[in-house]
Amino acid sequence: MKSPTGSFPRLSRFRTAADLRAHLASLNAAIPLDESAQPAADSPLAEPIAVGGVTVGNRWCIHPMEGWDATADGRPTETLLRRWRRFGESGAKLIWGGEAVAVVAEGRANPNQLLAPACGEKGLAKLLTTVQESHRKRHQTDADLLVALQLTHSGRFSRPTPSGPSPRLAYHHPLLDGRHAINPDDTACVLTDDDVERLIDAYVAAAQSAAAAGFPMVDIKACHGYLLHEFLSARRRPGKYGGDFTGRCRLLLTIIARIRDVCPRLLVGVRLSLFDTIPWHKVGNHGEPWPHNKAEPYDCGFGVDQQDPQQMDLAEPLDLLRILRDQGVVAVNLTAGSPYTVPHIQRPAAFPPSDGYPPPEDPLVGVWRQVNAARQAKQAVPGLVLVGSGYSYLQEFLPHAAQSLVRDGWIDLVGLGRMVLSYPELPADVLAGRDLKRKLVCRTFSDCTTAPRQGLRSGCYPLDAYYKTLEPDAASLQAHKRQ
Repeated sequence: MKSPTGSFPRLSRFRTAADLRAHLASLNAAIPLDESAQPAADSPLAEPIAVGGVTVGNRWCIHPMEGWDATADGRPTETLLRRWRRFGESGAKLIWGGEAVAVVAEGRANPNQLLAPACGEKGLAKLLTTVQESHRKRHQTDADLLVALQLTHSGRFSRPTPSGPSPRLAYHHPLLDGRHAINPDDTACVLTDDDVERLIDAYVAAAQSAAAAGFPMVDIKACHGYLLHEFLSARRRPGKYGGDFTGRCRLLLTIIARIRDVCPRLLVGVRLSLFDTIPWHKVGNHGEPWPHNKAEPYDCGFGVDQQDPQQMDLAEPLDLLRILRDQGVVAVNLTAGSPYTVPHIQRPAAFPPSDGYPPPEDPLVGVWRQVNAARQAKQAVPGLVLVGSGYSYLQEFLPHAAQSLVRDGWIDLVGLGRMVLSYPELPADVLAGRDLKRKLVCRTFSDCTTAPRQGLRSGCYPLDAYYKTLEPDAASLQAHKRQ
């Protein structure tokens, strides 16, 4: 399969770490690479790490992913549970969130997303026992396994029913409103402070359900343009939940404080978009930043340089990380941008999703951007466990980079998302010193994004035999791609 742009070399072209290292040097992308993957006896990836007083048995982490395959009322299905079983089989010792679970019905990103009130204690416990049992069956013990549940509200990207989007906003955004056809004069879709207070209660209730179900940890999702992430950039919002840095952080910090007060034994983590940029869109056969001359200085980003909004500014994100550490958050899972507006920033890939655009840069530059930002965070905020993201595009060289990043202290744990949809056993194979199964390595075809965007179930259709024959979804996906 040819790269859409034809201008960036495929990873398969590089036969050795030295070959790839030379190419990275030409891109000024200094991703460190070991010469070879090492088995557990020699690998820093096998070292345990303490997360909130809990021993996590190795440095592999599975990211939370947004499922499109729960029941219509938000409970687990067998297809969904299969994914959780595979998380447990992976060999990773930190399952970060597993799945994005909406805390209220209006905050679901799709009509088949898990919903905390619908799951209740019984449904959430089913998720936890599924991953624990599969981990014990494959890896003998789960004593050093930590499993979290991600709690979310999709905000601007809420789509709780099949009838279409139903956005709930922190504030009207001068660019995103136009990009997503939101009427800038519609005040009804902007949450009031009373709405926010009720939402805080919903997060606390969902955390209580997770604790009652046996989860030792919850993740408060503040990334990817969803509601809590949008509040971090709400300079244009009046009142106590917007304006200055303290106001913009108040919602996230209040949720965390309330959960820690009500559930003192429950560990709390945060998944955070460390930086963002101007939203992009497809123009002709390529991607471009959304026109933004009239929106400068750009005051609607978090981790964005207001004078040059295509550049990051980590001053506020680093300050927030220090506050999270001091408030008792045990770990932060770092990511960037939004899959809806800047997929090349958030999820470097060779092949765009159907509603995306061809990569405007070598995707390795996108990997480096996240690796380097996470390194800066690790240096600036000692004492806080950090999980990194954006590694899947490295493909066969992922273990080479992961070992080096952990050994050199650039990151504490290496997070995997779409890679484990196609190849859940990758962490176990790396630690055992086994060769990677090349036919299962994620090639960033982006079908795992294209399918859900069409209302189909979540998974790797090109490489996972289960999804290749999952009807009618597999046929529907192919028909859509042909169009």
